[in-house]
Amino acid sequence: MSSDHTNPPGLVVSTTEPILSFLTSASTDPHLSQELQQIASNLSSKPNVPYKSLRALWLASNASTRPQLVQLFSGSEFVLTSPKPREKSEELKARLQKLAEILERNAYAELVKDITPKKETNEPFSSYKDQLGFGLHVVVTMFTGYLVGYAAFRALFNHSPVMNAAGGILGLVVSMLVETLIFIIRSSSQDLRSSSSTPKLKKNQ
Repeated sequence: MSSDHTNPPGLVVSTTEPILSFLTSASTDPHLSQELQQIASNLSSKPNVPYKSLRALWLASNASTRPQLVQLFSGSEFVLTSPKPREKSEELKARLQKLAEILERNAYAELVKDITPKKETNEPFSSYKDQLGFGLHVVVTMFTGYLVGYAAFRALFNHSPVMNAAGGILGLVVSMLVETLIFIIRSSSQDLRSSSSTPKLKKNQ
């Protein structure tokens, strides 16, 4: 079997000697209309002919002079036409392009992951758990400072209620100041570590 991209749609057969002889005689057959004669004349010069047109000519021809169908199609082959390639829609093209860009970015990230610094996520109070832990820590520290100050002033001022309360408040204030100082020192050390990692990376590159 052969393939021809220019064949008309529908079932197509290859032109053989019996088919060519029939078309030649049909082009001058007085029993056929001028339109059918013209179709037969045009098809006689083609390497392949549509089965539908050939059958129409055969049915319209004189039954006493036309060949048998078995004889007419003897040695003929079906001609298969290759389907036209489907064109990708614009939406599909855009999606494929976007997917290709994502894959390219992932491949690049995988390639440079060893030389790219990791993003620092250890920020102060970066999660609910950190906030809750810091709050409990501050409360415990303030309560401890109050008890220490209260006990110290009670021993110094001979069980005076006013001075004992003042000592507790003083201890609370001192514990808050100490906690604030510790927080500032921790935040500063984290900033220094993150800033020092950048020059090292540039130096390695």
